[in-house]
Amino acid sequence: MFVYMDHTATTPTSPEVLKAMMPYFSENFGNPSSVYSFSRKSRAAIEKARAQVAAALNADPAEIFFTGSGTEADNWALKGTLEKAMKAGKNHLITTAIEHHAILHTAEYLKKYHGVEVTYLPVDSEGFVSVEDVKNAITDKTALVSVMFANNEVGTIEPVAEIGALCREKKIPFHTDAVQAAAHLDIDVKAMNIDMLSMSAHKMYGPKGVGALYLRKGLRPENFVHGGAQEKGRRAATENIAGIVGFGEAMEILKSRLEEDKKINSQRRDRLIAGLLEKIPHAKLNGATGDKRLPNNVNFSFIGVEGETLLLDLDAKGISASTGSACSSESLDPSHVLLALGLKHEMAHGSLRFTLGRLTTDEQIDYVLDVLPEIVARRREMSPLWEEYLKTVKN
Repeated sequence: MFVYMDHTATTPTSPEVLKAMMPYFSENFGNPSSVYSFSRKSRAAIEKARAQVAAALNADPAEIFFTGSGTEADNWALKGTLEKAMKAGKNHLITTAIEHHAILHTAEYLKKYHGVEVTYLPVDSEGFVSVEDVKNAITDKTALVSVMFANNEVGTIEPVAEIGALCREKKIPFHTDAVQAAAHLDIDVKAMNIDMLSMSAHKMYGPKGVGALYLRKGLRPENFVHGGAQEKGRRAATENIAGIVGFGEAMEILKSRLEEDKKINSQRRDRLIAGLLEKIPHAKLNGATGDKRLPNNVNFSFIGVEGETLLLDLDAKGISASTGSACSSESLDPSHVLLALGLKHEMAHGSLRFTLGRLTTDEQIDYVLDVLPEIVARRREMSPLWEEYLKTVKN
């Protein structure tokens, strides 16, 4: 049996999305920037997709700018905003210790090469950022607050609307990385006081290689990609027409079935969590619970075993999972997210992330619950760390 439980890393492009994309590879291939009538089909397709994405966020189509990825959208939001703000004497960025590396590495770059002051807010044991901590971190030099909508590793959903309201009151731009959240949660950028929001199509059954940045009207961060006049002169490069069309279609389909997907994923998520807690002793669920957690996210730590070893054992059984963020899966370092939650190194090293989606079935949940407890028990029998842990428990 093949079991794919890594939907947070990427999702398959849905047949409906692929069908919508196909004409723009070799039939309607005109460059949208050209003036002749043949290219108008390409321009019209892009604007339709822009409207589809905007509608899902309660935004205006003019506020949606297509990028090459969610990572590019994050880079644009941070670098563009800080570069402009520094001209006005503001050089302070507030973010969190559990952000995706697209944010953390960009913040490090801004600090190292541009002298930006960066505040990394801590989180509690479930991964929540305190609104009060955000408030206390704000200074007269603060140019931007960037807090992810939901964590990609442990699934904790942050108090984005409250942070957005605070930033609006303080007249400070607020950006949120919603690459994971946009695929599973209802987002209203107006009601939540969000100024900038990053997304990626391949997390929501769309194609890879296309993302978007929502920019509230009136905000004009410096351009990140320079060259042509595409995207209203804000993001240069000939548009990825097929990818953009796929993004729009994926977003519309996602919106139409959001509540249904959320209900089904939540039920299966909770059954997997309950089963693992019942069948594997000394297993720890990481992150929040219930409706404060992404409906498809399951993250566990198993003391006495290495997560990478468990991944190989699961792969041998046909199960695809993850130890954390797909973008750092080759690193041997413990997850920065789990360490920020207060886990010790040995617990952070023994973590697994299962993320469910449209490919997941009840039969697959049962299969994981049959296979994983045996794997963990076998690996623990060979682990000196497990033996030491049992001694501490007995004492």
